[in-house]
Amino acid sequence: MGLETYNKKRDFEATPEPRGEVGASKSGDSYLIQKHAARRLHYDLRLELDGVLLSWAVTKGPSLVPGEKRLAVQTEDHPLTYGDFEGTIPKGEYGGGTVVLWDRGSWKPLNDPRTGLKKGHLEFEIQGEKLGGRWHLTRMARKAREKRDNWLLIKGDDEFAREEGDPQIVEERPESVKTGRNVDEVAGEAPGWSSKTGKLEQPQEELPPMPAKAKEATYPDFIPPALATLRSAAPSGEKWLHEIKFDGYRLQAHVREGKATLFTRSGYDWTDRFGKAIPAALGQLDARDTVIDGEVIVEGPSGASDFSALQADLSEGRTDRLVYFAFDILHLDGKDLRPAPLIDRKATLEALLRGAPDVLRYSEHFEENGDLVLRHACRLSLEGVISKERNAPYRSGRGKTWIKSKCSERQEFVVAGYTPSSTSRRAIGSLILGYHDDGDLVHAGRVGTGFTQNVAADLFKRLDEMKQKENPFAAELSAEDARNAIFVQPELVAEVEFRAWTASGNVRHASFRGLREDRNAEEVVRESEDSVVEKPRPAVRLTSPDRLYWKDEGVTKQGLADYYSDVWSRMGPFVVNRPLALVRCPDGVGGQCFFQKHAWRGQSAEILKAHDPKDKDDEPIIAVDSLPGLLGMVQGGTLEIHPWGAQITDLERPDFINMDLDPGPGVSWQEVIEAALEVRERLREVGLESFVKTSGGKGLHVVAPLKPKAEWPEVKAFAKGIADAMASDSPDQYVATITKSKRKGKTLIDYLRNGRGATAVAPYSTRARPGAAVSMPLEWDELSGTIGPDFFTVTNSLSRIANTPDPWADFWKAAKPLAGSKRKAR
Repeated sequence: MGLETYNKKRDFEATPEPRGEVGASKSGDSYLIQKHAARRLHYDLRLELDGVLLSWAVTKGPSLVPGEKRLAVQTEDHPLTYGDFEGTIPKGEYGGGTVVLWDRGSWKPLNDPRTGLKKGHLEFEIQGEKLGGRWHLTRMARKAREKRDNWLLIKGDDEFAREEGDPQIVEERPESVKTGRNVDEVAGEAPGWSSKTGKLEQPQEELPPMPAKAKEATYPDFIPPALATLRSAAPSGEKWLHEIKFDGYRLQAHVREGKATLFTRSGYDWTDRFGKAIPAALGQLDARDTVIDGEVIVEGPSGASDFSALQADLSEGRTDRLVYFAFDILHLDGKDLRPAPLIDRKATLEALLRGAPDVLRYSEHFEENGDLVLRHACRLSLEGVISKERNAPYRSGRGKTWIKSKCSERQEFVVAGYTPSSTSRRAIGSLILGYHDDGDLVHAGRVGTGFTQNVAADLFKRLDEMKQKENPFAAELSAEDARNAIFVQPELVAEVEFRAWTASGNVRHASFRGLREDRNAEEVVRESEDSVVEKPRPAVRLTSPDRLYWKDEGVTKQGLADYYSDVWSRMGPFVVNRPLALVRCPDGVGGQCFFQKHAWRGQSAEILKAHDPKDKDDEPIIAVDSLPGLLGMVQGGTLEIHPWGAQITDLERPDFINMDLDPGPGVSWQEVIEAALEVRERLREVGLESFVKTSGGKGLHVVAPLKPKAEWPEVKAFAKGIADAMASDSPDQYVATITKSKRKGKTLIDYLRNGRGATAVAPYSTRARPGAAVSMPLEWDELSGTIGPDFFTVTNSLSRIANTPDPWADFWKAAKPLAGSKRKAR
């Protein structure tokens, strides 16, 4: 890092600290560890390199047990003059507390340390007075909103190593190697940063002063939580802060004398349900007693919280993926913080959590326009945004100082019954939903997708024991609503995501997210007064609508039909009136799949048949002219849709070019993005505008619209020219041949998608692979490590589509004839 950060943090006209200057010790390889008893005891590891001390704050100190990982938070480089410091740091200064020189000596890197720092792995030997032998520092991937790099300090297996259960070196040898004193003996000395000069600053350990409006108070019992009011849009203005809405369990953490208790929003003690790591980490916070408001989540592959994954982990007794995000602090060390402004409470909370184990995270906030924050949240398939008044006190109950705005409709419903599965005797097919209104239970429709096989079986087992003959709803159900219904005691609560409310008051396109065992059924009401009423959809009869097409993701035939209904307005222009090739998997992913490009016996009447004059078999090819045709393909088990690049009415002249970027083994996602940007630039050089989408598989597609004037041979030759030019200019990065042996470490620029009869997966089409990924159009500025090739799925795409402008809205407007370009890639 150098000493730039160190110097920027200090006003040297106001502080006696020495200006950070690069120097060198006599040996150039000094090593030391300072034991630092600030608000939280930790050990500062420092290694000399290039005239500065590289620094890490090791939260529990080093362990001599090989393989035992200790969190090491990298801090700014320090001057060599810090190396012999032992003393006290004044209260109120960053890092206020006591420091002793716990170990010192020399270190020897076992590989190039500069390369190791860049790649995130240092291997070295220590020759100290307490520590010795081989050690590793390994950097972890930085998560969203983390400001510092977290590393792991790990002892190598050698003669200095100890067995698990042996005495810990930090407990066995607590004293200073400089003076032999313990921390308590040094603590009474007059403040100062060293025996020679100045003050010590360690920003990561400072806790801001207690908020001015905090009040003396005895330790509280459970505090009813603050609740947000639903609005259709996020508020704007300087008085608001915006936080990401988590998709987990709201938990209030109470910590007293090192012991943590976790309460649900209804006040139930659920400490034992969330494993040992979170309570243990809370107990290590440097606070005599505190009450923290937050949410426990499981992060999905995209980094977003995933309630279904949380439910699955808890049902299996798995707790290793749980993370507790803290967003408010209500009580600290005998002070009630609730009267203080939110912004002050959050500053106190952030500082309290600095250096805490990774299972505890601080919930960052954003101060940009609320609509902008919500739009970006929805683009990343997050649940939504919680907006809070920055200067408001903490008020229990539902109020207007907390506003929630969602990317899609989602709320809790009472489970009033179920219908049996049509494919299993011991599983549910759908849940019958309701909510309370003035004490009456009101029917809200059904949810029949979002269940894995295990969840559907578990729900059947639980609900079968709760059966009752009486209709629990206040009103009689229609014959259709009551069809195959088995009523149950209305005690369970389900969280359901849905597209909209119908005019008759039912949820539309609903997907089950999980049971909410932290909620009381009597409290569940309809909260979506701002919801859009769903317009009627085309009626296409689906047989076995609850058949699972993606078992692990809980996506049924009906769920896939609902997905395509919602994306049709964007997808339609890319599939209507084009020859289509399909991947059909009638039994879903995992069953038998086959490629289909001709009509088949028994296909839906809504699917069109067409004639290709060059088809040697003279069999009808297939196409659709409307959404019902697409839904007919869903009925036939279609999981992938691949259109030609030409219309049926003009088969010989394509109206777009598709360059498929397919990474070989060893190619990073960033390299695929760079390939896409280069294709875009080469197309621009010949006058063609292009658009990008994920493939839903491994790579990206760059697609350029054309005025249909040039014929297939010319278009294919043009695409080949681009691929060949890129492979020629950068042979170590790109290849234009399909041969697998030549693709290792390179990206294939696949131009063969542009030949007559060749196809590529359609925008918004699903893929017949585990995960239920879809091919998603993007804005060019969305290309990043955050969104991978299979980031968007059937289950998370609708919130993006509902809340994000169409990135391909101007696709056909940008079309130009190939004849108008130079036709030759450079």
